[in-house]
Amino acid sequence: MQETRQNRIARLLQKELSLIFQSQTRMMHGVMVSVTRCRISPDLSICTAYLSVFPSERGEEILQNVNNNARTIRYELGTRVRNQLRIIPELRFFIDDSLDYIEHIDELLKKGEEKSSKEPH
Repeated sequence: MQETRQNRIARLLQKELSLIFQSQTRMMHGVMVSVTRCRISPDLSICTAYLSVFPSERGEEILQNVNNNARTIRYELGTRVRNQLRIIPELRFFIDDSLDYIEHIDELLKKGEEKSSKEPH
């Protein structure tokens, strides 16, 4: 029962954070920030959000900026979900680099295919 509630709240927070980042990054041309996953603690006091940044080279810079503005983001989130949640959770942000990892593995697989196709059988 509790886990279902956690999942529903995590999805709500993910959706609202995505909308917040979408409106804030609209001013920064060439940068896109999306919330790939949200996890919420069992007591609903801490929300861990994983961000995917495009282009990935600016990931650390964007993460630093987001962490510096975490209180403002939490306030904005609070104004959006104040009717659904009694307590707005503390926000923690991390870079989700799984797409970069997948891309790196694809590159390695392509290199392996090229090598095997060049070798005589």
